[in-house]
Amino acid sequence: MTRKHLIYSMALLLCVLWMSPALFAQVSVGISVGFAPPALPVYEQPICPGDGYIWTPGYWDWDGDDYYWVPGTWVEAPEVGYLWTPAWWGWGGNAFLFHAGYWGPEVGWYGGISYGFGYFGHGYEGGRWDGGHFFYNRSVNNVNVEIIHNVYEKRIDVRTDNHVSYNGGRGGIEGRPSRQEEAYSNANERHVGPVAAQQQHVQEARSNRELRASVNQGKPAIAATQRPGSFNDRAAVVPAREAGGRYEPPANRGSDAGKAGNTVVHPNDLPRNERPAAPNTGNPKVDQKYQQQQEKMYAKQDQERQKLQQRQDQEHQKLAQKNADDAAKQRVEQRHQQQTQQLQQRHVQQQQRIQQRQAPARAPRGKS
Repeated sequence: MTRKHLIYSMALLLCVLWMSPALFAQVSVGISVGFAPPALPVYEQPICPGDGYIWTPGYWDWDGDDYYWVPGTWVEAPEVGYLWTPAWWGWGGNAFLFHAGYWGPEVGWYGGISYGFGYFGHGYEGGRWDGGHFFYNRSVNNVNVEIIHNVYEKRIDVRTDNHVSYNGGRGGIEGRPSRQEEAYSNANERHVGPVAAQQQHVQEARSNRELRASVNQGKPAIAATQRPGSFNDRAAVVPAREAGGRYEPPANRGSDAGKAGNTVVHPNDLPRNERPAAPNTGNPKVDQKYQQQQEKMYAKQDQERQKLQQRQDQEHQKLAQKNADDAAKQRVEQRHQQQTQQLQQRHVQQQQRIQQRQAPARAPRGKS
């Protein structure tokens, strides 16, 4: 192989890797919405269709104007040993941010949200890989043991009446990730984005009017399916038994709140960082220390936003000077979007970590 062909082959390989789902899975925060998603509906799990399928719980997604339900479904793992980390919504200080789901060797942080069927806020209790085979915990999964013999039974004592679908903010889950969960969720870990069947499943849910929260009021007619995309197979569809709570979107859902759901491209498009209320632990010295830490973090984040915006503005100027074509402009905008979303994700994680460090100093709260 000539040197020219070798360079071309390497460039082509890098291009393929850059476009791979694994890389895009690292960019988890891409959508922000000004009001909370509905509660998780109550539904039964359809029976597992076969060996090697792993349950992926249903969740609320956003289409730019309204929340819509993505039904839970059984999906074949992309690789032996891989598990699913569900998508989740979290409060980012001034908007709810969406974190996409992904496949990986370990289950990472998914907001402490209890999706049921093995996903009870931390880790996964629905099954495990052993010797190249997936073994199902039949106490939390609907499995036909006459067909699937890789089963075991482990009782899980958890609350099942909490249907909150987001972390943080008013009424949200107050849980924080463990160090292990933070490590597993790190963008440098080996992650694979949703497989093609899952992507198609989401697109079909997005185009199904009955799955929009404004139509179903939190009780979707298709809450789960036996396989991805099997929305028209009545035998494979499970409707919601009831809504997880009352759905009350704001009156301006279709205007200002809808604009907040657009995917951000540049740092100037991000919602402004609003400082939280001053800490009140009862210890003025501790409160002052935490207040200073918060202000220092927010000041640094503002500087990072401005620096990235300036760099992106310079790239726009270069494109204009070169009279770049639309394809080149689109590639640059895609890169800008990825940079901005990575910055947003890092800032949210920083805010969560500083809140976690402050938590021990706060007054203890009784369990509900």
